[in-house]
Amino acid sequence: MKKNVDAMIIGGGLAGLTAAIHLTKFGFKVILIEKNKYPRHKVCGEYISNEVLPYFQWLGIEISDLKPSNITKLAFSTLTGTTICGDLPLGGFGISRYKLDYYLSQKAIQKGCEIIQDTVTDIQFIEDEFIISTMNNLEIKTKIAIGAFGKRSNVDQKLNRNFIQIKSPWLAVKAHYLGDFPNDLVGLHNFKGGYCGVSKVEKNRINICYLVDYETFKEYKDIEEFQSKIVCKNLHLKAIFENSKLLFDKPLTISQISFEQKKAVEKHILMIGDTAGLIHPLCGNGMAMAIHSAKIASKLVSDFLNHKISSRKELEKKYTQEWNKNFRSRLRIGRMLSKILRMEKLASLLIQLLGILPFLLPKIIKRTHGKPIILKN
Repeated sequence: MKKNVDAMIIGGGLAGLTAAIHLTKFGFKVILIEKNKYPRHKVCGEYISNEVLPYFQWLGIEISDLKPSNITKLAFSTLTGTTICGDLPLGGFGISRYKLDYYLSQKAIQKGCEIIQDTVTDIQFIEDEFIISTMNNLEIKTKIAIGAFGKRSNVDQKLNRNFIQIKSPWLAVKAHYLGDFPNDLVGLHNFKGGYCGVSKVEKNRINICYLVDYETFKEYKDIEEFQSKIVCKNLHLKAIFENSKLLFDKPLTISQISFEQKKAVEKHILMIGDTAGLIHPLCGNGMAMAIHSAKIASKLVSDFLNHKISSRKELEKKYTQEWNKNFRSRLRIGRMLSKILRMEKLASLLIQLLGILPFLLPKIIKRTHGKPIILKN
């Protein structure tokens, strides 16, 4: 089957769905390809900075309908028990990807986006047009292709992206729990080889998501043993796990998480969200960055399709410039923190410094957050 559209989005996560809603708001014909069904859980910290709220309101997205938790405070604890507390810049909210992605997918469909469950098998760029093929024998011709396929995908391999050739040491684990935890707090707790984020999402559920160096993790036979022998050496985490009930059959995991630098445009495809660059979760702002990148790309694509941007070369240049302006510094800080946390002595020095000068932690977090995202009609 053959289809022709104005824009094609590969990947239906947070960035892809936001871009779909934005572009269909202006009447463009959009197809979004997503390999998985909605709703589904994803490995994610599930905290979003309030910087996205003005943009969501502009899109007609009412987050309050999902009854998220309202998060205003941050607590960071070291393995030795030192705790640093502070207020979050702008504040934020906690919402599960299970709930949010499904909600956004329904919004996109209501706006006129066609969402197809399928897998992209080939992408060609011929005579200033993309021809995209799928596993179910769909052929889509489009002027614009947007990559929103997440942290790591078979599409990255097909495009022969540089970062995909580099083995990554990071593994992430996530699950929801029932237990006692403050509604307004996001906790970041250090343990050997990694750290853990804890915060409430909707329905009073606790989202626990941690990142660990695979070299540390592989010494243990399973997640349960690793958590009991390593993660729970942090007494804050021990108390949370011992007094909480697991709501999943088992925790979700994802491996080969790469914080290497990526290009915002690859073979004329505009990359958004984690596809364009993954910020270290310690910075706690990956979801807001995904949403913001979708806004930047969608605005420029709209201008291009309406002939306000005269050429593809100009479109790609403008998008790369905007991406770097808004995210390069944040990603650099994230990569720096990633390297420090893998070096035990440097990590220990950083944590000691934060213990002596606790006001530095909010400053680091602030460097990874942006201003409220506003887009006028």
